[in-house]
Amino acid sequence: MTTADTDPYAPDGSYAWFRLAVCIILSTVGGAGMWAVVIVLPAVQAEFGVDRGDASLPYTMTMLGFAAGNYLIGRWVDRFGIVLPVLVSALALSAGFALAGLAPNLLLFSLAQGVLIGLGTAATFGPLIADLSHWFNKRRGIAVASAACGNYLAGVLWPSFIQWGLTFTDWRTTYLMIAILCLVIMVPLTFALRRRPDYDVYGSTGSVLGHFGQLSVAVTPGRLQLLLVLAGLGCCVAMSMPQVHIVAYCVDLGYGVAPGADMISLMTGFGIISRIASGFLADKIGGVRTLLLGSVLQCAALFLYIPFDGLTPLYLVSLIFGLSQGGIVPSYAVIVREYLPAREAGQRIGLVIMATILGMALGGWMSGWIYDLTGSYQAAFLNGIAWNFLNMGIMIFILMNTRKKHGGSPIAA
Repeated sequence: MTTADTDPYAPDGSYAWFRLAVCIILSTVGGAGMWAVVIVLPAVQAEFGVDRGDASLPYTMTMLGFAAGNYLIGRWVDRFGIVLPVLVSALALSAGFALAGLAPNLLLFSLAQGVLIGLGTAATFGPLIADLSHWFNKRRGIAVASAACGNYLAGVLWPSFIQWGLTFTDWRTTYLMIAILCLVIMVPLTFALRRRPDYDVYGSTGSVLGHFGQLSVAVTPGRLQLLLVLAGLGCCVAMSMPQVHIVAYCVDLGYGVAPGADMISLMTGFGIISRIASGFLADKIGGVRTLLLGSVLQCAALFLYIPFDGLTPLYLVSLIFGLSQGGIVPSYAVIVREYLPAREAGQRIGLVIMATILGMALGGWMSGWIYDLTGSYQAAFLNGIAWNFLNMGIMIFILMNTRKKHGGSPIAA
């Protein structure tokens, strides 16, 4: 009989799975901050009387707040645990949606989105995943991947809710409804996470918790962190090309907006399947191999976009792309826990996830810039492939220089 069978609070025990369920709900509800502004953008543009570029500023601010928050709140989680950050997140999201819903101008709306909603949403992604990773050993991969699915589930549920709200009221009232839902759902669930990891299992200060993961690589921890940041940037610059520009690409090909929107839904839906599958795989073969496999498949999908531009092939390639890319980002959390100190998991996972978000932002802009220069998306796909090769090269380097530890002191930072 295993420890998890006799002690519900042991790693991979019944409480750990309950905690995972709570984290998925929190991530799904908190993910409203990522999607709401996208859905109400046309209504906001019309009400404030601005052009599309200015109307996109709130989304940019939200992404910047989300990126910064994954690192900053991750540091906070390392010191104080997850309860206070998620509680503040719930209050920030509620206040942010309420303030944005009452904003008299675009500037205040953008600030509410970036500072309150962006930072609030961040706490329910990277920091939540980092904390959850302490409660699993054998099933860490599937746990982390499942928690990361909350972000995708938010993309399925919240747009439908917001569209429903807009059918009988305006965007401001819909935002106020979201503010109430965040407060009512998230605050009680936060207190279900009050239990801290058992220090007899995870170590105490200066003990096991201060040591690194079970694997090591022939570079210093700081350089490994830098490599993971560059890898995260590279994979998401590549990932952003279809996700950001597939609708515009379909319009250029004469298919209209609707097929492009359907392809995004395909990517998101099959991305959930990819995340779950990658979690199972990471528990079997490790985070680096899982990420490398996803990166290779993503690169293959990007290659397929170049010769095949018929409507049916584009649907099929988008499906393949969704199946390949969904598990990449959660794999970074597994890698950090395999190679780097548990007590720094929040900030280290947050830093890599911040790099992936900035990669999405950079890649989305870069693809548009290349399109403006060349008049075609072909070169933009090739640019994404080049960044994907950077990610693959880093993963191959880490894999080839990995060795399993057999005790001993931590590597010097």
